[in-house]
Amino acid sequence: MIVIPMAGRSQRFLSAGYLSPKFMLDLHGESVFAHAVRSFQEYFWSETFLFIHADDLEVAAFVRQECGRLGVRNLLTCGVGATAGQADTVALGLDRWQVAPDEPLTIFNIDTFRPGFTFPGGRFKDADGWLEVFRGSGPNWSYVEPARGPEPRVLRTAEKQEISELCCTGLYHFARNRDFRAALAAERLAPQAKELYVAPLYNHLIGQGAHIAWRQVERRQVVFCGTPAEYEALERAPRR
Repeated sequence: MIVIPMAGRSQRFLSAGYLSPKFMLDLHGESVFAHAVRSFQEYFWSETFLFIHADDLEVAAFVRQECGRLGVRNLLTCGVGATAGQADTVALGLDRWQVAPDEPLTIFNIDTFRPGFTFPGGRFKDADGWLEVFRGSGPNWSYVEPARGPEPRVLRTAEKQEISELCCTGLYHFARNRDFRAALAAERLAPQAKELYVAPLYNHLIGQGAHIAWRQVERRQVVFCGTPAEYEALERAPRR
C-alpha cells in the first residue's frame, strides 16, 4: 500500500498569498498533486493508494478526479481534521480502512516528486523497513545515521538534526503495518520531536532489533516542492 498524507494546511503558501492548497496548484499544466503521484506510475494497477486529506468536500472531489485522470486503479481516501503530525495522519487513514497488520506501507510526501520510482529488490526485500536518502545538509530534513560496515543499515534517525549527510527524501517504507503502529504507540509515550513525524519511529524498531535499511539516490532524482520558493523555481524552470 502506498500512503500519501496530505492533511496539512499549506500554511507557508497561504501566508505567501496563495489561495489554494499547494497540491492543487498548477505546475506546467498539471497539479502538484499529479506530479507527486506520478512518482508511482509504475504501480497504478498493482498497488492500493491511500490518500489522507483535510475533511473538505472540494479536496475529496479533487483527489478522486485527479486519481481517475491519472489512472490509479485501487483508490482509498480519508478526510481528517487537525492531527498531531504526519505519523498521526497516516494512522487515522489506516484506522479508517482497517488496514491489515501485515500490509506493507510506503509513505510519501505530497510535495515531493520522484520521477520513475521503482521499489528496490535484493537486500531491501528482507529488511523490516527502509528510508530513501540523498547526500545533503540543512536544518529542515530528517536524517539517517548509518551503521558502520558495508551494509546500508540504519543506526538511528533524527528529525531536523544533522547527525550525518544522509537526508531523507520523504519516502518511508515499513514491511508491516503492525510495526508502524507499534512504533507510533511507543513514540506517543516518548516523543522525539514536537510533532509525530514518521522518521523517528524507526528508532523504536531499531531498539527492538529490527533491520532498517537506507537506500541512497542522487539529489537530482528528487524534486522538492514544499515551499513557495521551491514551487516558484519549478514554475520558472523547463519541465523535466
